[in-house]
Amino acid sequence: MKYWKYYLVALLVIVIDQLSKWAVHRYMPMGMPGEIPLLGDWFKLHYTLNPGMAFGVELPPPYGKILLTSFRLVAVTGIAYYIYKLWKQRAPNGLLVCIAMILGGALGNVIDSIFYGIIYNNAPYGSPTPWFHGQVIDMLYVDIYEGILPASWPLVGGSHVSLWPIFNIADSAIFVGVALILLFQSRFFAHYEAAHPLSADDAQAAQARRDAEASEVA
Repeated sequence: MKYWKYYLVALLVIVIDQLSKWAVHRYMPMGMPGEIPLLGDWFKLHYTLNPGMAFGVELPPPYGKILLTSFRLVAVTGIAYYIYKLWKQRAPNGLLVCIAMILGGALGNVIDSIFYGIIYNNAPYGSPTPWFHGQVIDMLYVDIYEGILPASWPLVGGSHVSLWPIFNIADSAIFVGVALILLFQSRFFAHYEAAHPLSADDAQAAQARRDAEASEVA
C-alpha cells in the first residue's frame, strides 16, 4: 500500500466530517429546538458551537484562538510527516490507518477554526478577525447523566454533575484512532521492537521485572 493512500484515508474523514457539519448547519436549528433523538434520550443530534478545544476549553482572547489554530497546524504537519516516516519503516497498515484517522480528524477541526468565521459567520463577538476564529460545529450528543450525586458519596456527594459530551465526526475519528492504537499497541509496535532489539543488560532487567511480577501473582 503506497503511503499516499493513507492520506486518502485522512481525506475521507475530512470529507465526511465537513459534509456532516454543512448538513447540520444547513438543516438543523441550533440548540434544543433542533434536537433529533437517535437512540431515545441517550444519543441525539444537537447543533452547538465550540469556540475552543475539547470540552469548550478556550485560550485567553483576543489572540488565544490564533495561537491554538497555529499549534494545530504545526501538529497536523508533524502527524502527516510521521505517517510517511512510519511507512518508510514498514509499519503495520493498521497503525498507519489509525494515525491517518487522527490526521483527518485534526484537519477537520482546523478547517472549522480557519474558515468557518467566514463561511458560516460564526466567529465569536469581538473577534479581531473572522479568519482563524471560526467555531467548531458539534452535533453528536451523548446524554450520559445529569443530576445530583447521592449525599452519601464521599467528597462529591450532593454536587451537581453533567456528563453529556457533544462532539463531531472529526473528534470521533481522533478518538477511534487513539483507542485502536492503545488497544493493539503490542501488535502495532512489534516492528519497532524487532528493529531495535534490547541490549543484554536491558533484556536481563526486563526478564527480572517479569519474574518479580510473576512471583507477586503467585
